[in-house]
Amino acid sequence: MIYAKKDVVFNKFFSIFNKRLLAYSFDKIYWQASSKLPSGPYIFVCNHSSWWDGLIYFQLTKTVIQQDLYIMMHEQGLKQFPYFKKLGAFSIDRSSPKETIKTMRYAEMLLNKGKSVWVFPQGDEYHLEKRPLQFQPGALYLQEKVPEIPVIPVCFYYSFAHKRKPEVWIKAGNPLFSTDLPGVLRQEKTLSLEKKCTDALDELKGEVISEKTKHFVNLL
Repeated sequence: MIYAKKDVVFNKFFSIFNKRLLAYSFDKIYWQASSKLPSGPYIFVCNHSSWWDGLIYFQLTKTVIQQDLYIMMHEQGLKQFPYFKKLGAFSIDRSSPKETIKTMRYAEMLLNKGKSVWVFPQGDEYHLEKRPLQFQPGALYLQEKVPEIPVIPVCFYYSFAHKRKPEVWIKAGNPLFSTDLPGVLRQEKTLSLEKKCTDALDELKGEVISEKTKHFVNLL
């Protein structure tokens, strides 16, 4: 696997570049959380529908999620964009059970050290409107290993509205523990988490379409 190698200097310069790139590419990036996030660590889970997701995740770490946050990233993608490891990305290769176990143990180690971990439980990038979301069980595996650390569901929704450039809408839910999810087996609880995230994403979509969005704040 490819391990994260955070670089403070690179992080600062990339933060300036990334904010300008996002401002050039999007009209607004909106954020709303169900409650203020106290200090972590957390296991963040989010739908994955765009190449932009990783860059928007990084912007969140500079604004509303100011934690020592690491992101699990597909190994092929991290090889293609190796600079992400300097921002806290580490790889997962689901084609190799041995490498997958190594990645999950690394993520568990980060959580035990008080770091937060961001996971795209769909595993791959899919169209925003694809249903079901088809979550992999990794997030629940981690929650079983560190049961005192909650899962925070996050939704990304991309939309064109009244401006030339698109908008991004982001919504974070309340902390969840494995015991909050129906089911006994990990796969059953994963399906329960998938449903919660699907319902939240569809609710966010409805808010954007109906323009009931006064409770969101712009991050750009």
